[in-house]
Amino acid sequence: MSQALSYPIASQNALLYVRLSMVAFLWGGTFVAGRVVSGEMPPLVAATARFGLASLVLLYLVWKAEGGLPRLTWRQSVLMGLLGLSGVCLYNLFFFAALAEIPASRTALFVAFNPIAVALVGVLIAQRLPPIGQVAGICVALAGAVIVISGGDVAGLMTDVRQSFGQGELFMLAAVGSWVGYTLLGRKALGSLSPLAATTWAALIGFLLLALGLPLAGPVQVPQLPTFTCTLAIIYLAIGGTVVPFVWYYRGVHSLGPERAAVFTNLVPVFGVALGAAILREPVEVSMLVGGALVIAGVSLTNRG
Repeated sequence: MSQALSYPIASQNALLYVRLSMVAFLWGGTFVAGRVVSGEMPPLVAATARFGLASLVLLYLVWKAEGGLPRLTWRQSVLMGLLGLSGVCLYNLFFFAALAEIPASRTALFVAFNPIAVALVGVLIAQRLPPIGQVAGICVALAGAVIVISGGDVAGLMTDVRQSFGQGELFMLAAVGSWVGYTLLGRKALGSLSPLAATTWAALIGFLLLALGLPLAGPVQVPQLPTFTCTLAIIYLAIGGTVVPFVWYYRGVHSLGPERAAVFTNLVPVFGVALGAAILREPVEVSMLVGGALVIAGVSLTNRG
């Protein structure tokens, strides 16, 4: 009987892993789209446009799937406010600000630090060490991500980072910190809300915070119509980079825990390089294949058993 039950469970886990891998793929594309948008819009305007559209789509989905948004208790309201502030408002401000300062490939490197930061903060909160296999898997995946971004010249990359750790890099470090808060707080929020409802509430609150900040950003100017390419990039960021992956990511956090779900973000820079090769016809280097294999091995090791 137990053996028969294990097959559906294994099938569900396999689907969950596929979805989390797709989350990394979709987020890998956000660096390309974000770079396009940041060239035409200030960070605050770009983030507001992204989550304004995403909130509309999420409201429609939650209405179709669950009959509308559930009412929040006082505790849930506080949690949703923190999620909207950390994972939507602050993260995206830092994300777009970084893309306006440094290349997309460098910003993608910092995504690889997300699972490390999530795991470390989780250890401090729980006051216990994670399993050795999980620690090893995170380190292997991180090493693979660094190899992909550095093109195999890890020493040269680290030297360059030390010499040119400027404003853009600081923005991405702040983005990593914001995402750690979003991931760990999400585990608490999902105890009483569905992933779709939690994502919708967080997106709505984050959008309102971003919109309220627009008048504070400076003199109000008549916005120029974005180009066709920029419009497509915003649509991708809203739907392909927010609606679908945010819901799937929270399902992963709910089922696997924040540390194991977060390690899939190490696939983001790998997919970013792959998309660059496919869309921009950039050459596929040996370092990409080796680093990508290490990332996949690390993700598998972290989630084994």
